[in-house]
Amino acid sequence: MSSETTTAGGQGGEPGTDVPTKGLRAGILDLGDSVMLGLASTAPVYSLAATLGLIVAINGNYTPLILILGFIPVLFIAFAFRELNSAMPDCGTTFTWSRRAFGPWAGWLGGWGVALAGIVVLANLAQVAGQYLWLLIGDGSLAANKLVVTGTGLLFIVLMTLVNYRGIRLGEHVQRVLTYVQYISLGIFALAIVIRIVAGPPEGLAFDFEWFNPAGAFADPGAVVHGALLALFIYWGWDTCLAVNEETENPASTPGRGAVISAVVLVAIYVSVALLVMMYATVGSDGIGLGNQENQADVFLAMKDVVLGPWGWLMVVAVLASVLSSTQTTILPTARGTLSMGVHGALPAKFAEVHAKNQTPGFSTKVMGIAAAVYYVVMSFLSENLLADSISAISLFIAFYYALTGFACFWYFRSSLRDSARNLWLRGIFPLIGAVTLTAAFVISAVQMWDPAYGNTRIFGVGGAFVSGVVLLALGVVLAAVCRFMPSTRGYFTGSRLPK
Repeated sequence: MSSETTTAGGQGGEPGTDVPTKGLRAGILDLGDSVMLGLASTAPVYSLAATLGLIVAINGNYTPLILILGFIPVLFIAFAFRELNSAMPDCGTTFTWSRRAFGPWAGWLGGWGVALAGIVVLANLAQVAGQYLWLLIGDGSLAANKLVVTGTGLLFIVLMTLVNYRGIRLGEHVQRVLTYVQYISLGIFALAIVIRIVAGPPEGLAFDFEWFNPAGAFADPGAVVHGALLALFIYWGWDTCLAVNEETENPASTPGRGAVISAVVLVAIYVSVALLVMMYATVGSDGIGLGNQENQADVFLAMKDVVLGPWGWLMVVAVLASVLSSTQTTILPTARGTLSMGVHGALPAKFAEVHAKNQTPGFSTKVMGIAAAVYYVVMSFLSENLLADSISAISLFIAFYYALTGFACFWYFRSSLRDSARNLWLRGIFPLIGAVTLTAAFVISAVQMWDPAYGNTRIFGVGGAFVSGVVLLALGVVLAAVCRFMPSTRGYFTGSRLPK
């Protein structure tokens, strides 16, 4: 072991007591920092820009209701994260909790699901960051240059990996700047729309409570499910504040509160902005209408000049800041997840190394950055269509590890559910409903992806998104089997290296 690293170790106690000491910088983040990380990780401006048009195309005027319906299972899983964190504030989150509830195989696959979602989405974020930077420079033509965009995206991954490697406080400062930029820009955009709505453009829509009518929305149940699945993606990311629980004040309580607060703030932002954009642009298929297929890749890019005039570049900056912010905060939980897996013996001991000076998961951070960079470059030059389809499969990974966490909460606390009404609902009923809902979402999404017409590629006669998702998830089973027989990780599966 080099002089720059320390290997974390130690044994964990019973629920609510100590977790294995890892050498991270304890107590450096407060509740405000935790909420900030939760909000930044979801990339709210980019998530809305890329997803709102798709939801409108499917659900029309019922989009605000769909955003709320999609939030309900996410909120229930947020309760599961909070309750499990109160008992086991370990940065491994789903990995640790699933292991304690269901055993080593479930834990390993839960950790794989978290890491997999992070690595694949980083490729998407890097691609968008590369494109949007060059949209701001010159005439924007370089945004269509594959080599330039890929090189720029790769540079952003390296930069954000370095920020995470250098320390949690530096990362938090970077997050604040990027979060302020995207939220101030989004606020200016929303205010400009309010002013224009008040002025009464003849082509706008008047607010209608029918948009929140479940009876109308569920006239097409398939559309509701599809829209809710898309909404799941835009809420994903708030659980980052749980992954830094050991670096947060009062790790058993503050991160869980931060997760719930950030999730609630997000739904308020998403519904409010969606309403404003719908009322101004309408859900039509012409011009800046949200139903226009040409606008679905980024509704803000389509509207920016109409709403902000010469200041339209602000929304390009907002999306760029949003993507960079999420790039950094996506590396955070994946690196800490594999750190915890190393500490518990599920991965080789090298993953348990913490940089002695920076007090960050040095080796794990570098591995996650390298894995994301390699995946991005290989997929970019292998097939951009396949890259897009593999990104579509992220919903499978999210639903998988969120549902696993919900089931783990219900099962782990099953003996205490009758102790109080609070335990029954927050540790039992809500997490279970969330888990069952997301399991159904996983199955429905997989069936949709099986269709050869889904996405941009076909592999063996089925949708490329399905094959990408299934292959990558199955790879986790293969890697877990390898670790089961490796001398350095065999103890995790046999029980000789597990916490009490």
